[in-house]
Formats: sequence, structure tokens, C-alpha cells
Amino acid sequence: MNQHLPIAVVLSTGGTIAGRGGSTMSLSEYKAGSLLGQELVEAVPELEQFARVRVEQICNVGSSNITFAHWRTLAQRIDAIFATEPQVAGVVITHGTSTIEETAYFLDLTVGHDRPVVLVGSQRPPTALSADGPLNLVNAVRVAACRDSRGRGVLVVLNDEINAARDVTKSNTYRLETFRSGELGFLGYVDQDKVVFYRSSDKRHTVRSEFRLDTIGEALPKVEIVYSCVEASTPLIIDALQKAGVRGIVFAATGAGSLSEREKEAVRQAIARSLGTVFVRASRVGNGRVIGRAEFDQLGIVPADNLSPQKARILLMLALARTSDLDELRRIFSQY
Repeated sequence: MNQHLPIAVVLSTGGTIAGRGGSTMSLSEYKAGSLLGQELVEAVPELEQFARVRVEQICNVGSSNITFAHWRTLAQRIDAIFATEPQVAGVVITHGTSTIEETAYFLDLTVGHDRPVVLVGSQRPPTALSADGPLNLVNAVRVAACRDSRGRGVLVVLNDEINAARDVTKSNTYRLETFRSGELGFLGYVDQDKVVFYRSSDKRHTVRSEFRLDTIGEALPKVEIVYSCVEASTPLIIDALQKAGVRGIVFAATGAGSLSEREKEAVRQAIARSLGTVFVRASRVGNGRVIGRAEFDQLGIVPADNLSPQKARILLMLALARTSDLDELRRIFSQY
């Protein structure tokens, strides 16, 4: 192995990229998290052209089973690697695609280093005909080893495209081009000749983020998402969530963050109980901003800007670990 190549550390968590099916045509019936990270790397000798790769196994689960504890372990391990191993160019995390965008955004907010952290997954298991995982892994390692990747926040790489953790979302259940960043678009490509970037995110992340694990307790504040739809049972849901001790509720609201009269009345009643529950308005639409509006501002509901409901939830959890002041929360959602 070329000792002059950069070092990349692969943290393996399972997912489809580490799955195993019964046949080459098992594209949906397979067991995620069946192969170890070391097996994945050894199956792709092309990696040796781009980096010296070291593998660490964090867990081996389908990403529907990822927990806050896994997030904390990943963030702590990344911080430790970057703090003690200056020779490491970047970290790659192999991960299931179902919740990869959530893990990526949590790390984007909590890892305080500018070296690349790249999450990668696949839509087909390694045992499938035309599996996408091997090339995705090579491309993720190339991005992690690229100096131009520094300072761009946590990245998600699949299908030759580089996306920002804040913006990216899974948009299709099975297609290889599933990961999209909506109207904002991806950051760059991974092509045969090089890794190329065209833009960066101006929102606060990594070294510019105020959220650090050492200022957060072992358990994050409970925050849940309430989905808006015609005649939703929102009052019952909010009442149950408050009784369960939820600190924050994010609405996956209709349109530009609209709530029905029943939903607004449910918020009024919830606030009147003086339990300190914080409410945030995101949109179920998928693109565009949710902005402050007088009727909602007077109720004390914080707008989520253009964060998806699931990412607004993560930001609210971290924010509530620091403050429940509504003005501070509005600042946080405008800056992140």
C-alpha cells in the first residue's frame, strides 16, 4: 500500500450497504447489517488507489434502528479521531439510507472539526445484481480524502453526487438517484478524474456550530413530529405527547406552514397548561421556507425556515438542551 496516500477511517454502522440477500435478484428482500465493515472494505480493492483505509465497527443495524445513543457514539468517536490523529484526512460512515439524512444532520451540528465527515449508503445490498454500494464507498472515501472537502460540513455521497447534510433527503424508496437536496441542489460531483464542488452551505455547521456533546446531557430532550392533514386528531395527539413529557413538538404543517383552527386552538390549550412545551412550524411540502407570521408568532410558534420536519426536530432537540427562550430559538432556527 502506498504510504503517501491519505488516511481515511471508515466507521461502519450496518444498513443496506452491509446487507445480504438470498439471491442476486433479492433487491428488496434482504437482511440489512449482515456484513462487517472490514468485509465491505476488503471486497473493494480499488479503495487502495485513493487512501489508506482503517475500519472500525460501531454497530451493525438497519438504519430504522439507529438511536440517539448511536449518534452520540459516532460524534464522540469522530471528535476523538480528529483530536488525536492529525494524519487522518477524513472519516467515512457506512449507514443505512432510511435515516442517513438524520444522522448526517446531527453530526453536522455536533462535530466541531473542519475535516470531512462523509456518510454513504446504498439502495441495493452487496449481494444484488448491479449493486451500487462498492462505487458509492469508493466515492465516499475519495471525498473524505480530498482537501477541498474541508470546511463544507458533514456530507452525504451516493450515486456520484455530493450533498450537504442539512439539505439532503431521501426522495425515492428504491431508485439509485434517491438522494436530493431539493431546489438548492447538490454540492458537487465525484467523477472519474476528480472530486469537484460547485457550492457550499452558508448555514452554521461543524466548527461554527454552538452545539457540543459536552454541553448536552446523556438524553436529548424529547421532541416529536405531528403531521398536519385534513381533520387531523391534533388535539388528542398534543395532549398525549404533553402527558408523556415531550419538551417540543414540530408540525409537519400544510403548505407554507399553515395550521387549521383546530390545530391553533390545540396549541393555545397546550401553552395554557404551562408545561413549557415549545412548538415549531415546518412544512410537509419539501421545498421552500416557513417564515414568521403574526398569528403564529403571537402564539409563540417558531418557524423552521426550510428545514424538513425531521431535521427541525433534531435542531430543536439540541436547542432545547441549551435554552427554551423563544427569541433564542428563533435565532437558532434562522442561523442553522
